[in-house]
Amino acid sequence: MREWVDANWDPDSDLSNWRTLLANSGWGNPSWPEAWFGKGLPPMADAQAKQILLDAGAVGLASGVSMYLVAPTLLEWADDHQKETYLLPILTGEHKWCQLFSEPGAGSDLAGLTTRAVKDGDEWVISGQKVWNSGAAKADYGILLARTDSAAPKHNGISFFLIPMQQKGIEVRPLHQMNGHSSFNEVFFDDARVSDSALVAGAGNGWRVALTTLAHERSAVATPRPKFPPNTSPIIEAAIKEAEAYFSTYSWYPQRAGRPRLVFPQAKRMNQAKDPRIRQIAAAVESLQQTALWDTQRAKAARASGRVPGPEGSIAKLKMSVTAEKSAEAHSAILGAHGMLSGASAGENELVSEVLVSTPAQSIAGGTDEIQKNILGERVLGLPKEPNPDSKGSI
Repeated sequence: MREWVDANWDPDSDLSNWRTLLANSGWGNPSWPEAWFGKGLPPMADAQAKQILLDAGAVGLASGVSMYLVAPTLLEWADDHQKETYLLPILTGEHKWCQLFSEPGAGSDLAGLTTRAVKDGDEWVISGQKVWNSGAAKADYGILLARTDSAAPKHNGISFFLIPMQQKGIEVRPLHQMNGHSSFNEVFFDDARVSDSALVAGAGNGWRVALTTLAHERSAVATPRPKFPPNTSPIIEAAIKEAEAYFSTYSWYPQRAGRPRLVFPQAKRMNQAKDPRIRQIAAAVESLQQTALWDTQRAKAARASGRVPGPEGSIAKLKMSVTAEKSAEAHSAILGAHGMLSGASAGENELVSEVLVSTPAQSIAGGTDEIQKNILGERVLGLPKEPNPDSKGSI
């Protein structure tokens, strides 16, 4: 790969052209199948490839939801025509995607969704509403769950579509959050249309496909920011600008995670670092961070050995919620009533007020804490499953 990069990297090239060349070489994601922009190498090769590009002063493929959720799902479930149509524009960053799963009445009980898809010739007509859709206002496409069979048990009547977002039957409305940001959207479908060729894995199989997406979502709770070489050139500047535009949507996510690394510095600044109660709370936060690091390392080792995302993603997700909660508790204990101040009146404490109104989202986004506990209880500990109202004889 070093030889290929040395021979082909051109800092004066166009970003799209370079990424197309990199993708077609197979070195952008070497763990992908050889038939689909990879080399068929073990998963650990992807991290090595990124480092080789960085060492060479070169930029890599696109990042974000499109790469970490959509592309893996397509690799596992899409047919050849769909892969040919959608994968390369994801790799180059030409197409941005959003996730259209949750609904106002179907969040944790996602299988209870009511957005409908009705067959009309070679197309499906979509009607309904989705919510909490990050990036929907700027997306070119969306991965959509819709009900295609209302008579079937709820998990069996769902289908998975790849829907174009830029059409008159789709309206995207930003949601104003209590922390002042507007990262999420609600999306309304009023006879929107999607081609039958964009139906993944056939009608009624959407829940199985969605489980793959959700597994990757829990394993990549915080989408990593790409690293860029220190040198500058038009192509590197274009890649940095693209990344900044994408990650600006998630600028408040460190606050959502509780800002645990600020707990002890905050205690020192407020002259409470020697208070036994504060020290105990800070130590608990530090312990959570350390064990979370070990969980992350274990998950990375599993990926490097070729294992698909599993229940450990739920451990990481649940641990992030607990850490955020304990961090918010620590910040509150240190600042007291001052932690409620925001704006100019808050002074140096303004960030903490944003933490306190952002951390509740950590226990909801990407699957609630209750859902993660069910997954761990049933799939790891072997506990009895929750009663299923779709099954005969259930209560």
